[in-house]
Amino acid sequence: MALNVLMFYLLSAVIVICSVLTITTTRILRAAFYLLCVLVATAGYYFMVNYQFMAGVQLVLYAGGIVVLIIFSILLTSHISHKFAKPEAMRLVMGILVGLSGFALSTIAILKFTFTPSNAPAMKVDMQAIGTQLLGTGKNGYALPFEVISILLLAAMIGAIIIAKKGK
Repeated sequence: MALNVLMFYLLSAVIVICSVLTITTTRILRAAFYLLCVLVATAGYYFMVNYQFMAGVQLVLYAGGIVVLIIFSILLTSHISHKFAKPEAMRLVMGILVGLSGFALSTIAILKFTFTPSNAPAMKVDMQAIGTQLLGTGKNGYALPFEVISILLLAAMIGAIIIAKKGK
């Protein structure tokens, strides 16, 4: 078995196991850690297919930003020892049913699609162009969307803290 195939199966196992653990654990901080593992393993997929930029965005924005924001909010609101209650039997059955139907739909869609390799030459990664787009405000610029998202995340964190503090 080739090393890249072994890496694919290893990353897939980490994603599946940590995804299940994220939604089944009763401890909120553990759920955030398992989510971090899923996001880092997803970045591993991007590295495997030579999308270094997307892997970097995945690590910095999602694994670095979102999960740190979640953990910071948990620690700031003093809910680190919070345990979720076990779900009712009907909700558990419905959740499993929805999950299995989503899995079946995804499997059918993947099996019916014919994957063909591309004959297009690989695009050269130009760091100058990527940097210009990230810092640009004009056409194909990403500075404004990043600023809007950062304000939205700040407002969401402040709102979550206020809601959490009202319960005490």
